[in-house]
Amino acid sequence: MSERRPRQGGGPRPTDAAIVGMGAVFPGAADLAAYRRNLLAGTDCIGDVPPERWDPEVYFDPEAAAGPAAGDRFYCRRGGFVDGLAAFDPTRFGIMPAAVEGAEPDQMLALHATAEAIADAGGEDRLPADRSRIGVVLGRGGFMGVATARLDQRVRTAHQLAQTLRELAPELGERRIAAVRSAFQDALGPERPDASIGLVPSFTAARTANRLDLRGPAYTLDAACASSLLAVAQAVGLLAAGRCDAVVAGAVHHCHIATLWSVFTQLRALSPSGSIRPFDRRADGTLLSEGTGVVLLKRLADAERDGDRVYAVVRGTGVAGDGRAASLMSPLVAGQVRALERAWREAGLDPREAGALGLLEAHGTGTPVGDAAELDTLAQVFGPPGPDGPGIGFGSVKSMLGHTMQASGMAGLIKAALAVHEGVLPPTLHLEEPHPDLARTRMRPVAAAQPWERGPAPRRAGVNAFGFGGINAHAVLEEAPAAARFQYSWLVGFSTVGASVTAR
Repeated sequence: MSERRPRQGGGPRPTDAAIVGMGAVFPGAADLAAYRRNLLAGTDCIGDVPPERWDPEVYFDPEAAAGPAAGDRFYCRRGGFVDGLAAFDPTRFGIMPAAVEGAEPDQMLALHATAEAIADAGGEDRLPADRSRIGVVLGRGGFMGVATARLDQRVRTAHQLAQTLRELAPELGERRIAAVRSAFQDALGPERPDASIGLVPSFTAARTANRLDLRGPAYTLDAACASSLLAVAQAVGLLAAGRCDAVVAGAVHHCHIATLWSVFTQLRALSPSGSIRPFDRRADGTLLSEGTGVVLLKRLADAERDGDRVYAVVRGTGVAGDGRAASLMSPLVAGQVRALERAWREAGLDPREAGALGLLEAHGTGTPVGDAAELDTLAQVFGPPGPDGPGIGFGSVKSMLGHTMQASGMAGLIKAALAVHEGVLPPTLHLEEPHPDLARTRMRPVAAAQPWERGPAPRRAGVNAFGFGGINAHAVLEEAPAAARFQYSWLVGFSTVGASVTAR
């Protein structure tokens, strides 16, 4: 076991937040342990869209990539999906099964992942006794989901269909038209009035707080792909201000109906080749994915007092907007730079100092414009290559999962927290022909899992999450003091390989 090393600047600061528990449901991973295994193994979790989401025979047309954008013809059919993994026992949380079937999956999976994070932290007995001091901040997009789309079809589309038949085929008569409308509605399945609250986006955090009896602030936010890290920044603020003693922070995205694919097809954001290659010169677009990730945060001083196992310490967070830009879809380097600089300033650290950073988990969507802008940002904030060793470990979990949208920052944050905790740099995939702008940075792509040797400074990781529309976020993670790193490590099922690297 490593000796305890002094933290820069002395003991815990009021703004230092400890990650004491984590929960995850991502493609290829039903829980945190499976996600960890996939990260270390470099498992590619991308696959074809399940036909239950949208029928490729109806919508898929690879030739559509070259022609004018059409809302109902998709040129990409690859992404990341959790079908068969997102098991949920509603009765465990006092929810009747009838209230689940017609609800959006977001609320249930957020509740499931939060319960896992609490269990990972040692269980409910290790939560603060005063439940009014426990908050919940979750990111969730405003996209139409499968259950909301089904309701819209029942309420509006069925009647639009009837009206169209009246206009184009009046000879059918009202009785036949009513029968067609009824058959259309019946094909959608039975109505589920008990599930109606499962259609309200803001209830993602509210239901989690309700079912787990967490009585502090509980709210849902949407900052596009920056949602996860904005939730973490909000949670850190609640802890630092003394308004909460523990906060669940995270995000959820489980929306893969044809409507969403139509939006990103028309934006021309998807990969025509069906591959996601962040920071590779062959990158031609992103792949849509889904997932849920949450972390349980406490003040570091409280976690040390309570003897909690700490995955990592959130030393700083930064959030910034682009302001006026050429387009809402065009990333602005200046806005990204502001977010990173604010996070490192809050951490009290110099990002250009040798050894200040060991791992950068990039946003890395695999779009040519986005990757180029992010590399420019990294060159400005961390400086050009220098004589200070092999460089900063670098990658993007999107190369394995695809783009989990609102949950993407949490997928990266959990990856980085595990890396800091275990002393392993995880791999990134499909980066065989590096983007030429990588040479302007200090970043070194990690192709295979490797030990992360500790230097004079603690291990640190930076995590990017940049949302389209011009909202940017960054978090600086640092390894915990030694006494907190190894508490309760047996509870999370670390493999012998991981333990041997950590405890060398």
